[in-house]
Amino acid sequence: MPRVGLMGGTFDPVHYGHLFAAEEAREQCGLETIYFIPCNLPPHKETTHITPAEHRLNMVHLATASNPQFAASRVEIERGGLSYTVDTVREFGRLLGEQAELYFITGADAIREIVTWRDNETLVSLCRFVAVRRPGYELTNLKADLSPPLLRTLEVVHVRGLDISSTDIRRRVAEGRSIRYLTPPEVALYIANQGLYLNRSTIEGS
Repeated sequence: MPRVGLMGGTFDPVHYGHLFAAEEAREQCGLETIYFIPCNLPPHKETTHITPAEHRLNMVHLATASNPQFAASRVEIERGGLSYTVDTVREFGRLLGEQAELYFITGADAIREIVTWRDNETLVSLCRFVAVRRPGYELTNLKADLSPPLLRTLEVVHVRGLDISSTDIRRRVAEGRSIRYLTPPEVALYIANQGLYLNRSTIEGS
């Protein structure tokens, strides 16, 4: 049964931290393919200053093109509206069929928030979860915070520290500073050519 990773996010912009975490998850969990899924509109974030979805998808395409085991997906963008993980996992289940085992990849800090996600009990029954743990983030009391069904589906992936954030990249662009070595050169060139993040109002977010 093929194992398929699903990595959702705003990706505003995608950076090496996302890519490295995905590669570690792929290797440690034995995943055949990882789909990077830019959201249309995130339900848990202020959406006023988010870069248009097509720009974010284009950057993901550029960032993943060199890895045959990575792919960009426009599933959430085409669905429109707020992007709920349970809808996305259901859709991939329909697209890939029962022969695929789905793994949803997210940060360890977000694992505790799953109880606030739409139809979280249904979601837990549809896929396994991969919690990407960065150095300095402790998973203390995790068993006490998570439901037994979620704990049974959870795998923790330990990732070496890459202290990169999309917020910092946007800030650096707005300040006229270099983003070299924070995101793939193709993405950095796209940002420059499209004039993204020049307005300081785009800095807030993650």
